[in-house]
Amino acid sequence: MALVTTKEMFRKAYEGGYAVGAFNVNNMEIVQGIVDAAKEVRSPLILQVSAGARKYAKPAYLKKLVEAAIIDSDLDIALHLDHGDSFEICKQCIDDGFTSVMIDGSHLPYEENIALVKQVVEYAHARGVVVEAELGKLAGVEDEVNVKAEDATYTDPKQAVDFVKRSGCDSLAIAIGTSHGAYKFKGEPKLDFERLETITKLLPDYPLVLHGASTVIPEFVEMCNAYGGDIPGAQGVPEEMLRRAGSLGVCKINIDTDLRLAMTAAIRKYLHDFPAEFDPRKYLGVGRDAIRSMVRHKLVDVLGSDGKM
Repeated sequence: MALVTTKEMFRKAYEGGYAVGAFNVNNMEIVQGIVDAAKEVRSPLILQVSAGARKYAKPAYLKKLVEAAIIDSDLDIALHLDHGDSFEICKQCIDDGFTSVMIDGSHLPYEENIALVKQVVEYAHARGVVVEAELGKLAGVEDEVNVKAEDATYTDPKQAVDFVKRSGCDSLAIAIGTSHGAYKFKGEPKLDFERLETITKLLPDYPLVLHGASTVIPEFVEMCNAYGGDIPGAQGVPEEMLRRAGSLGVCKINIDTDLRLAMTAAIRKYLHDFPAEFDPRKYLGVGRDAIRSMVRHKLVDVLGSDGKM
């Protein structure tokens, strides 16, 4: 199997009414946990790298980890740059062999966002790489992304049509109420499905993307807090909302916070239960197993992508 673009993945997802999981990776154990789950249930898979991951693990290491995962799993995998903030970083990732890049110009004025996306699209398409862009701003904090709630804006449906047509992007991340990080809602969780349905009708057969879509699984939040953590009040996107989004044109759902919580919770508990243990393979292995189990649940019970590879 091989590194692939998301074009065929998204076509099948749109037609089948499900979403493909895009999981952020930072080290070997995270890659292994995600890929083992996808291999087990034969699911299409996107592994994505953020600016923070590139700084932490270095691009060459991450690329080779994904190549090793393809060999070990016999899966087709898309390697995606998450939240690239400049033409230069997108160009570097394209030149390094990424099959998909996101250029995030959502912080720019509308016309500047279009111009930046178009520049990346022209370079990427000439090299067989697909491009994701973003219109609207999600609140929250994740790696290099930091947007205050009062600065968040929902995606305008009519503007989305103009944006896609003029920029040439292959998929569009929209803002309908999700947010980055573990604190997505202060009150009752709510997504603007009416807005999503309108965008889907105006952009038929076009793949939409949902960022900030971790569920913030209560089990892991409680485990973290029970073993020395301090993350009270964390709340994510309910799973039934993600399933509904996948049936309404959302072909890619980003998951990062749930990976962090699963691994951290498992490691905290292990170190509490075995205070004399200092072998990193032991506690990182437990964290890897927690990620595998959680990702399998996402693929089968939330995204509905199992058996689609």
